[in-house]
Amino acid sequence: MKKNVEQTRRADASRRSVEVKRRALELGFDAVGIATLEANAHAAELDRWLAAGYAGTMTYLHRQADKRKHPVRIMPGARVAVVTLTNYFHGSTDPGRKPGERRGRVAQYAWSSDYHLVLGRRLERLATAIREIVPGAKSRCYVDAGPVPERELAQRAGLGWIGKNMMLIDPDRGSFTFIGVVLTDADLAPDLPFEADRCGTCRACLDACPTSAFVAPGVLDARRCISYLTIEHAGEFDEADRRNVGDWLFGCDVCQDVCPWNVKFARPTSDAELGVRHEIAEPDLAALLEREPESFARRFGDTPFERPGVEGMRRNATAVLANRPGSRP
Repeated sequence: MKKNVEQTRRADASRRSVEVKRRALELGFDAVGIATLEANAHAAELDRWLAAGYAGTMTYLHRQADKRKHPVRIMPGARVAVVTLTNYFHGSTDPGRKPGERRGRVAQYAWSSDYHLVLGRRLERLATAIREIVPGAKSRCYVDAGPVPERELAQRAGLGWIGKNMMLIDPDRGSFTFIGVVLTDADLAPDLPFEADRCGTCRACLDACPTSAFVAPGVLDARRCISYLTIEHAGEFDEADRRNVGDWLFGCDVCQDVCPWNVKFARPTSDAELGVRHEIAEPDLAALLEREPESFARRFGDTPFERPGVEGMRRNATAVLANRPGSRP
């Protein structure tokens, strides 16, 4: 009798999982999987990484470490994570700059409206769908926020593997994807994890990094990473930081641009909510230097530029201009 009950439960969980995935794809997500919430297999690596100081000024990662290592502790009663991928690749890595223009380079993920807002709304609709499929289910949504180990959960949900540059690589789309997570107490059937590491002996991402930020495959010293410097770094740049930024105003795509999986499989997104906004994709540096907090908030308050804020973007613009040929060091 107990065996029959368990078989029925598993069949029902599988049926519900199929329906949740169908609804997720209907909502506009490009891929979806379901992950279990056991202890993070990379917990010891996280401890070593934090102890080495590679997190720089991102002190919140120390506070979040316990939950990142034990994702079941993030939401009381959570059973699984419904993990989604959304393609944000725009094709060209340069939206149209001309030589000599006073513009800086911006990572592709920031060319649209703030993905936290776009995907946050979409994940909330997915959480509503989960409640419709599993009445009474409780859920929490996360988009690159909170103590959620998104890449590890995505790998566990069968969506791809973590490359040497620490990016989640989907074998069908590459790594230009946003990861969204819905933690839920709904009884859903998890997917098998993606076990293969398809990077092989390739070192393209490591060798292309303009600041040699990778200490080893899978180990990033954030303090040398352009994305960290232009987005997360607290305070002004020293001379080395300023030189490392180069012509990147916000973020960096170098390690993704050279990845063979992106070269071969990345395709431009057709997501209407992730359309390119040219004032973000190719911002005027001089205008950023002159912009006051109020006008900055009006222009960029719903964009990723809000993360470093007006002072951080002024710092970045100043560095990019100083790095231009002919500028004074």
